[in-house]
This record gives sequence, structure tokens and C-alpha cells, in this order.
Amino acid sequence: MGAKGRALTLLAAAAVALPMVISAPASAAPGDSYEIPGIDEIRHSWNMRQLANLPKQAPFNTPDALNTDMAFSGDKAIVGNYFGFTIYDIRNPRKPKIISQVSCPGGQNDVSVSGNLVFLSTDSSRSDASCNSVSQPASEKSSWEGIKIFDISDPKSPKYVSAVETNCGSHTHTLVPDKRGKDLYLYVSSYSPRPEFPDCQPPHDLISIIKVPVKNPAAAAVVAKPVLFPDGGNPGAPAPWPNPTVSATTGCHDITVYPAKDLAAGACMGDGVLFDISDRERPRMINRVQDNAHFAFWHSATFNNAGTKVVFTDELGGGGRATCNDTIGPERGADGVYDITGRGDNRKLEFRSYFKIPRPNADTEVCVAHNGNLIPVLGKDIMVQAWYQGGISVWDFTDSRKPKELGFFERGPINTTLDTTAGPWSAYYYNGQIYSSDIEKGLDVLEITDPRVLSAKFVHLKELNAQTQYHNW
Repeated sequence: MGAKGRALTLLAAAAVALPMVISAPASAAPGDSYEIPGIDEIRHSWNMRQLANLPKQAPFNTPDALNTDMAFSGDKAIVGNYFGFTIYDIRNPRKPKIISQVSCPGGQNDVSVSGNLVFLSTDSSRSDASCNSVSQPASEKSSWEGIKIFDISDPKSPKYVSAVETNCGSHTHTLVPDKRGKDLYLYVSSYSPRPEFPDCQPPHDLISIIKVPVKNPAAAAVVAKPVLFPDGGNPGAPAPWPNPTVSATTGCHDITVYPAKDLAAGACMGDGVLFDISDRERPRMINRVQDNAHFAFWHSATFNNAGTKVVFTDELGGGGRATCNDTIGPERGADGVYDITGRGDNRKLEFRSYFKIPRPNADTEVCVAHNGNLIPVLGKDIMVQAWYQGGISVWDFTDSRKPKELGFFERGPINTTLDTTAGPWSAYYYNGQIYSSDIEKGLDVLEITDPRVLSAKFVHLKELNAQTQYHNW
């Protein structure tokens, strides 16, 4: 779709008029009655409101063009889409504008940014590494999956720089700066090997590490493929729905790093892992946990600012089922809050509690714990998180044993049948606002006005990749 690396610059579109909303309490305690919103009806807590919505624009406005993850650089938001990525001007959060769109099909197209470089994950088998590629079976040796690199020095016309093929493609990736500032590393997470895939062979208990010379990104290359699970990891445990099927570990879904502390937290399908990354090319496992009674698929991880806790998410149902209802309950498909105890190689992940949004969703709404980040509140551990059609939740885990919701924003079902492609994929706090990449509705901009998060307004970042955490306050 379009020439290689060609950016399709669109006319800036004004945010649509916002619909009527109904304010509600900050959270609903178990047992409280909560009326599920009607189709597309907006509901939010007293302390959250929508500032803007900019719908998806052609050619990214078809039902199969799903919005995915986000990254931020200066006054720009970069949003991945199964068909490519979009760069938004967010200088005025109330009136976001599209700067450019790059057509480059290859789901999921998760993104990260460093300076003028944008990295794009391709986890669908393609005919080649170009942006003109077409779908091609992974059973064919010539098929390509991996990382694409773009230069956005001119955000109106991004340029394709290079591509690096990786085993089993790149479902997600994590940007890891080296200690000298000369190079970047990308930890590439992928999974689901099969014997008939020549470039994705079982057991695939590894990640791919790409080294990117900052001054010569075209020379990026895989420099290591460390085996993280020499014992094979969690063997998995099948179960009939609605009981959770525990995923066997065949790689990692997502890795979050805390470079200043030389730590990484891996959400690796059937395992939650704490790594030492003092040697960027040789991550070393410190501790590993499993929760076969509650966790089906370890999906993502978030450190608190002190680096003493990790929140792991569980993608129960693979992001394709209604899991926020009474049938599933409050502990399956939830976040798991873990304290990091001990020192050095004796550090351990110690379970403390589960957190799940307290509002029931309709059985037509696909609801799953998904991507979020910390709100930089001094002395507190507060994060914002996307839940697909469950909406967006702001919650406090300062007390690891008693997490609580502070606010929320959600839409009602998008239709009267179960639909897998709707709701916020990611929700991130960045420089005063919450930005959400809604899978179908486009870019949402929200504001939380709550005295408990007031200090976050004084934290200003130059860049944000949610999977690369820094000590910001």
C-alpha cells in the first residue's frame, strides 16, 4: 500500500464534537449496582473527562486497521496501526492534528521512538521487508518478519531507513539505551513457533537483541539471541473456557526495562520474570514466578518509580473474550501486584494482590488488562491502564496489598454482538494528559483533575516509551 517508506500526509482534521456523558462515582465497590452504558455511550468518573477525539483517517479507518501501541517525542504522539503508523501533533491537546501517516502493513506495528528514529514491530509473515509487501505464509523460507526503522527528522515525510529480520518476527519490542549513549538496543519479543516455520522453530525460548548504532541506524543487526528458559519455562495447562488455559512459555510477549537500575521485568506467556540487564547483550534471570491458578497469559509489566514493585497484566482470553463479568470474577484476567524483595541475586518477586476494574461489562464487550504506564505522582504508585472495551482506569497501588481505583473513562458496547476489535489498546499519561489509542475510535485525549495526582502536572518528559522506564520524580 503505497511506495516504500512513503508518508501519506493528510489534512489536519478537527476533533469531532464530543457526545453527552454521564458522570459516575470514581469506582464501584463489589456488590454495588452499576448500569452498563448503552451502545457507544460515554461514562466517566467525576475526576476524568474527555478533551478530544480524533477519529482514524483513511487509509487507516477500515475495521481491520486496528490502532495499537503508542510512543511520544516532544510534542508528537506516534500511534501504531496494523496498516502502518500515524504521527500526531499534540501541542494543543484539545485539538490534536495528524502530521503524517505512513502506510506499511504488517501487524501489530507496535512502535517506539528515540530522537528521530522510529522502530516498528512486524509480527505477520510478509513477502519482503518493504512497505509494499503482501502477506505470505511463514512456512515459506523467503518470508520476512522483524523490525523496521524510520527516520522522522521531517515528521511530515518520514523516511524508511532499514529493516532487521528476527526469529518468529517481532510481536513487541523494548528500547534499551546503552550506558555510553552511542548505541540503542532493542529487545525483541516473539512467540508461537511451529515446526513448519523455517524461521520460527520450537522451542524458541529466547529473545532477539538488536544493536542500533545511533549515528548509523542502517547498520542495525541482531547481536544476540539469549535463551531465557533453558528448562523450557511453564509447560502450560489447557482448560475449558471459562477456566483459564495457562499458556506454555515459548518466548516472551513483552519486556519492560528500567535502565538506571539495570533491571527488566518480562511478561513471558506462562512466566513472570525479573532480569539483571547490567550487560545489555546478556540479560540474566534473577527470579521467576508463575500463577497457574489465576494467570492465563503474562502480557506486560510496569515498574513503580522506585523500582521496588512490578505490576504484571494477564491477557486472559487472548484479547478476544468478555472477561470483565461475574462469570470470570475479580481475580482472573486481573493485574498482579508484586513487591521486589531482597538484594542482588537474592531479589524475589513476592505476590501481594490482584487488581481488576470494579465495573461489570456486558457479555458483548471484549475486556482485557492491557497497556498503561505510571502517572508521575510524588510519593505514590499510581498508573493509568487500558482495558479494551472495559475502558481506561486510573488506580493506586501504593499499598501493594490494597490497590484501589481512583477514576475511569469508558464507552458502552460498540454493537450488540461480541466484537474483538474495540476499545483502548493503550492509555498513557504524558505531560499533563492521558492519551489513548482506541482500536476503532482513534486518538482520545483525556484529563484527570484530582488532587491526588496534582504533582504529576509538574513533570515534563521529552520522550516516552512505556516499556522503557526512567526515574522521573
